Amino acid sequence: MARKFRGSEEVKVDGKGRMSIPARFRRIFEAGDPDWKPSDRTRLIVVYGPESWKKLEFYTVEAADRIDREIDALPRGSQQRLWLETLMNGTATEAEIDTDGRLVLPQKLRDKVGLESEAFFTSKGDFIEVWNPGNYSEASGTLQEFMAQFPADFDPRSFLSAGPAQAPQEG
Repeated sequence: MARKFRGSEEVKVDGKGRMSIPARFRRIFEAGDPDWKPSDRTRLIVVYGPESWKKLEFYTVEAADRIDREIDALPRGSQQRLWLETLMNGTATEAEIDTDGRLVLPQKLRDKVGLESEAFFTSKGDFIEVWNPGNYSEASGTLQEFMAQFPADFDPRSFLSAGPAQAPQEG
């Protein structure tokens, strides 16, 4: 089983689109690149998604391969498969982390999500979301609204064994 990404971090983006990938995240990208050797660049997959997305998603090669296998298991020509193929392949590109731990994002992707001098990385288990810090704060409001439906002492880990949790009923 692959290691998971954990934690969040803000990093600088220079004028050429270079950003340092934190060492703890690089180790997971390296472990998730089956062809990686210490003298090589580490490969990853960047999903930039539809026009409405204000984020990027960085996947290890192995995580993207797992998703591709799941997509391949869907019926050919189904709307679900076409949508996922478009998302995970049609609006995605390969990238590399150089031996100094930096990744260069193309201008097109920086413009799409509004990355200028800083990027905010937040872990989602098998991938990392990359945001303009201001857009992340705005987008996280939806999760805050959902969380507000539950009492302050509610333990969200109860979702794991009990199935879908229901919002409390007002009474």
